[in-house]
Amino acid sequence: MSGKSINLEDIWPQERDFISRPERYKYVRKIVKPEGCVFCNEANLGPKGKGLCIFKSQQAMVVVNKYPYNTGHLLVLPIRHVGHLWDLQEVEYSELMFLLKKSVEIIEKVYQPHGLNLGMNHGKVAGAGIPEHLHWHIIPRWNGDTNFFPLIAETKVHPETLEQSYEKLLPEFEKLEI
Repeated sequence: MSGKSINLEDIWPQERDFISRPERYKYVRKIVKPEGCVFCNEANLGPKGKGLCIFKSQQAMVVVNKYPYNTGHLLVLPIRHVGHLWDLQEVEYSELMFLLKKSVEIIEKVYQPHGLNLGMNHGKVAGAGIPEHLHWHIIPRWNGDTNFFPLIAETKVHPETLEQSYEKLLPEFEKLEI
């Protein structure tokens, strides 16, 4: 060895921030597998039950995403454990679409985003992280938030915690009737 020190900027010229979330690694790598379906577990807790379920009706529920792409990221899903859109009963589908619409209205009121991404990854190869239980994503977007998708971005910092998002959205969901 020549004794010359290595300048990290020569091999890593772009400054990057780093935030450690070791519990996320276990989730991503599926090292720790929760008992049962995480969404069914949330349905059993219901709103205000130490979980992230913010609204629950007979057929569907809304959950604050545990690993959000952006502040205010919600999931709308059926109560029943079902993995295929065509297996939904009409009453489930109707209630899901109603909740999807109402959740968008609530996000618009509470966060005033400039736009939204709405969607579902149907099946494992389509990117569904939990393909056995259908879920729609609602992701608020703002001008200039090109860092909204942390899998391709360098660092994602949210301006509020999940608990703060939950508390900010809860009053509007408490007014909701199905």
